[in-house]
Amino acid sequence: MRILIKNVHAVDTRLDTVTDLLIDNGEIIRMASDIQISAERVINGSGLTALPGLFDMHVHFRDPGQTHKEDIITGCRAALAGGVTGVLCMPNTSPPVDSPEILHYILEKAKNTGVQVCPVACITKGMNGTELTDFAELKANGAACLSDDGKPVQNAELMRLALEKARDEKMLVASHCEDLAIINGGIMHKGSISEELGIKGMDRASEDYITAREIILASSVKGRIHICHVSTKGSVAIIREAKRLGVAVTCETAPHYFMLTHEKLRSKNANDRMNPPLREEEDRQAIEQAVLDGTIDCIVTDHAPHTQEEKSDFEHAPNGIVGLETSFAATLTALYHTGKCSLMQIVRLMSETPRELLGLAPVRIQEGQPANLILADLNRKWIVDPARLHGKSCNTAFRNMELTGKVIMTITDGLIRYEIKD
Repeated sequence: MRILIKNVHAVDTRLDTVTDLLIDNGEIIRMASDIQISAERVINGSGLTALPGLFDMHVHFRDPGQTHKEDIITGCRAALAGGVTGVLCMPNTSPPVDSPEILHYILEKAKNTGVQVCPVACITKGMNGTELTDFAELKANGAACLSDDGKPVQNAELMRLALEKARDEKMLVASHCEDLAIINGGIMHKGSISEELGIKGMDRASEDYITAREIILASSVKGRIHICHVSTKGSVAIIREAKRLGVAVTCETAPHYFMLTHEKLRSKNANDRMNPPLREEEDRQAIEQAVLDGTIDCIVTDHAPHTQEEKSDFEHAPNGIVGLETSFAATLTALYHTGKCSLMQIVRLMSETPRELLGLAPVRIQEGQPANLILADLNRKWIVDPARLHGKSCNTAFRNMELTGKVIMTITDGLIRYEIKD
C-alpha cells in the first residue's frame, strides 16, 4: 500500500523539518516538499508530528499462563494505540520464560501483530534464584535480555556469576532492585501516608541497597547492568555516581514516578499501587531531574495488567498498572509542554536509547528506512478513560486525568496498524 503523508512535521534525533513522506513497499521511499504522486492513501499531516515508533523496554504481557489479564495480541494492540512499535516482554509468566520452547511460543504469536516483541529470558531456572539458565541457548533462540524481574535474584554470588556469564554472551541483564527482607510484606511507600492509613510500607532502602549491590557486582566483573523502574532519590544518586566512575550501568523510569506521589494512595485505590511504589515529592523531583540530565537513560511503562476483580481490594490486590497508551502523552504533558524537555530528547528516551541498549537497529525517519513511525497531535487534550483502553485490563493510575498529546496513527512495515477513530 502506497501512503503519502503531506506537510507533516517530522522529528527524530537527527531531523526536525516539515516535509512530505512517501511510503511504499514497507519503506519511506521519498522525503521532499510537495510530492505529487498518486497513492492509495493520502494523509493531511498539517498540525501533526511524525516521530519514530517508540520502544518500551519493560512490559508484562502475561502470556503464557495469565492471559485473562493480557495476552500478546491484546498487549500489542494497546502498544500500537500508544505509538509503541517495539516492546521488551518480562519473563515472569506462567511458566516463566526459561526455555527455547516458551521463547518460540512468544515470537510466533507476535509475528503478525505489527509490533517488534522482544522476549526477556529468566536469569535463573523457574525464577527460583538457585540455578542459572543456559544463557547461550536462550540467546540463540531469541532472548533479547535477561532478568528475573518481579522476583529479584537474592543471592549476590549467583547474581555476580550471572553478570559475568552475561558479559561473555554479550547480553544485557536487567534487575528489579528490591530486597524482600526489607520489604517484609509492605504494599506502598513507607512514609507519612502509609502511617496515616495504617498500611505496612516499603522502605526506600530496599531499592537503594540492591541498586548499589548490582552496580558493585557489575563493576567487579566489568559487566553491564540495567536498573529497572528507578523510583528513589537514593537510587538516582547511586547510579549517577556510578556512571561518573565509568561503571557500565544504565537505567529506566516510568512516567508515574516523575508525575505522581504517594499522596495519591490516600484514596486507597489499588490502581495506584505498583512496585516500586509511588514515593514522595523529593523522590519525584529527583527522578524528573535524572531524566532531564541524562542519568536516566529511557522512559518505560512497566505495563502490568490486572483484572478489575483483582484490583478491587486495596490491601490484597497485586501490584502493577497499565501504561502503554498513556506513556507518550504523560511524558509530553509533564516534560515537553512544560518546556523542560525537547521533542528530540523524548525520541531519544522513548525510541532510540532502548533499542540501542538491546543492540537493535535504530528507527529513523529517513529515505530508505523501514516505515516505522507514528503521527501525533502534540497539542490534543484528552481525558484518560479506562473503559476506552485497548488492552484487556484498565488498571491505570492516570484514570480521569487530562493529558496533552495524542497518537493519531501508528504505521509499521508500511501498514497502518492503528488509527484513531474520533
